[in-house]
Amino acid sequence: MKIAIVGSGPAGLSAAARAAELGIPHLLLEAEAHLSHTIHRYQKGKQVMAEPAQLPLRSTAPFAAGKREAILQAWNDSARKLGIQVRYGAAVSAIRASSDGFALDTTSGETVEAERVVLAIGLQGNLRKLGCEGEDLDLAQYQLDDPEAYRDEAIVVVGAGDAAIENALALAAHNRVSIVNRRDEFDRAKKGNSEAILKAIAEGRIQHLSNATVAWLRQDAPGQGRLCLDTAEGKAEIACNRVIARLGATPPRAFVESCGVNFPSRDANAVPAVSARYESNVPGLYIIGALAGYPLIKQAMNQGYEVVEYIEGRSPEPADALLLAAKFRVMPGYQSVEAGIARIRERIPVLAPLTSLQLREFLLDSEVHQVQPGALIFRHNDYSDSFYSVLDGGVQIQVDEAESGRQIALGSGQFFGEMSLISGRRRSATVHAGPAGAVLIETPRGSMNKLIASVAAVRRVLDETFLLRAIQAKLAPGLDAAALRELVASASLARYAAGELLFREGDPGDCLHLIRKGSVTVARELAGREVVLAYVPAGQYVGEMALLTEQPRAATVKAAVATETIRLEASAFKALLSRHPQLRQRINDTFGQRLVANSAVDSQGGGGVVQFLMNQGLGEATDVLLIDEGLCVRCDHCEKACADTHGGVSRLDRETGPTYEQLHVPTSCRHCEHPHCMKDCPPDAIHRAPGGEVYITDACIGCGNCERNCPYGVIQMGVTSPAQPSLWRWLLLGGKEPGAAPGSADKGAAKKAVKCDMCKDLSGGPACVRACPTGAAVRVSPDQFLQISRGTDE
Repeated sequence: MKIAIVGSGPAGLSAAARAAELGIPHLLLEAEAHLSHTIHRYQKGKQVMAEPAQLPLRSTAPFAAGKREAILQAWNDSARKLGIQVRYGAAVSAIRASSDGFALDTTSGETVEAERVVLAIGLQGNLRKLGCEGEDLDLAQYQLDDPEAYRDEAIVVVGAGDAAIENALALAAHNRVSIVNRRDEFDRAKKGNSEAILKAIAEGRIQHLSNATVAWLRQDAPGQGRLCLDTAEGKAEIACNRVIARLGATPPRAFVESCGVNFPSRDANAVPAVSARYESNVPGLYIIGALAGYPLIKQAMNQGYEVVEYIEGRSPEPADALLLAAKFRVMPGYQSVEAGIARIRERIPVLAPLTSLQLREFLLDSEVHQVQPGALIFRHNDYSDSFYSVLDGGVQIQVDEAESGRQIALGSGQFFGEMSLISGRRRSATVHAGPAGAVLIETPRGSMNKLIASVAAVRRVLDETFLLRAIQAKLAPGLDAAALRELVASASLARYAAGELLFREGDPGDCLHLIRKGSVTVARELAGREVVLAYVPAGQYVGEMALLTEQPRAATVKAAVATETIRLEASAFKALLSRHPQLRQRINDTFGQRLVANSAVDSQGGGGVVQFLMNQGLGEATDVLLIDEGLCVRCDHCEKACADTHGGVSRLDRETGPTYEQLHVPTSCRHCEHPHCMKDCPPDAIHRAPGGEVYITDACIGCGNCERNCPYGVIQMGVTSPAQPSLWRWLLLGGKEPGAAPGSADKGAAKKAVKCDMCKDLSGGPACVRACPTGAAVRVSPDQFLQISRGTDE
């Protein structure tokens, strides 16, 4: 026959359907007794989505979003109608090149000969396990066939992809379900699934265990066990009746390599390298579907149709061509989609590890911009997190605002934006297009994180670049990569839970920590108690004192929140200082400043204030309202001004909140670095402005999820009223006077979430601070905390 197709999933079925439609001699080999085993194993009643929504379907076989059962029935009907030649129970054990094409051996002893082979076997035969103690216990399972079979159980679903979400949602109808997510978002899932799980979490039907990984699973009795998680707050144990881990799958590498197919790297997640026509390095052997890196059903079915066209010698335009063409037209000298992809692959090394199919998917999620010379791309301290690749031209990066003449130029093939992408912090530099302008590929954070999670080679490049640039920006400005090679080679990433020690006072100085994510506190033991001297946020470093003085650690450093650091070994750091005296002087200057600051805290007893601020969660704040009780006259002008500015509902409560000596922290939003309120908002109504303000839009549906997720109690559900009249309007027209207490809200009106937005739309700044007659109310950022503790305002 002309074409042998291995695997009857969406890709293989679509290829067979096109071959049957064209009357091409073919045979579809399926190991199971039915078509599309992976879809067949979906949980009963599963709603199957047809994404990407903007991508057209190109297949002889039908497909539309719907229930699992309806889709399988439609495919079975189509196979019969088209006369697809399918052989069930034909598991292929080997594919060998022959004089006339290929010989395919099956486990039943049969050999099939074909001129061309289309490999569409998917990944589901190689499911990932928990990778910890207890992964093979009866309590652990890696597939869910029928959620209706489980009732009144405590079930933990591990994973944050589509399969995990769908399992959790289906089980929640009759069980107590928790979902374990190693991140705090569901950015790898389809939009519909992401919205559905967030809604279920908001309504309390599913418990979300975020920023957690599985440490172990133990069985106490039949059907009863405990799951231990590593969380940002430390270890946590959960009693459960069942754990369902949906952690994806890895390619069946050994079998594919036995067919002579090459993989681009040794990474466990690597997929075979194929051409734009889906042909592998073995002439005549084609690979499509999930095994080629395209796991979505619609994409796989399009490939099935197209591969048969390619085998027949035709050159159909790929289904995504029109979408990519619209993006690429801004490229100078644009000719075609294929030429544009080739240009991107040639010029941007960080994208080189991607297969052609992965690169196309990546570009569908990205935007291409032609930026004029000198145009601003983003500013220092902006809260944006896109990732940029430079295709043509270049950009100028100004790291230090105080040194406007010192800029770093990046040209074609380089990238930027990884600092904020990884750290979650504000932009660490200002970037403009270079003198010749630039053509940039902008990729949103979610898509970039998905790529980092799936392609280890990309993750390594970003991590190595982050290490180098962080060291250059914070420790060694002016030194190039060659000068820093030894130090970068010694660097490693370290992760710490909140409250975990980086090092203790008296320990030997064996390394320096550059803080990549989170923040730390610096404390010393004074008069028998631990006194916090300083708060150090991401982007700064700690531990240099012991390395410079050759003395034991002079302070204890702990993670204030979940924190990642770049650990730089002492020997490599000291060697760098010995080669570059100017760098030693710079570090010494910082060292001297810290000694003075710490001495001031010691003498003034400010350490208690710093510890108090950290205990109130200011370690993850970007801006917080503080009130000096010694100046406050309890006039409540701050609350009234807030209410007048925000539809009669005040965003702060002056009286509530903790107080230390004369420093009071009222109930008002801290605008956290990684806002808890944004994590589970079903309508995506909570956003961050470029200036850092976290605010709620009119899209709020009043679900109350943000109110429950905020650990500081600064969000409330309320009904806004019309704005208060201005003073001049009241003087001229009369009516309700400005500043009067708002009337009672309409009882039938829907409540929505309200919180401080720092009066982001008012040029004068927060109304509460402006309304304070004594200057008692101030809003401060983390770098001002220590100044507050010392009673200074420099």
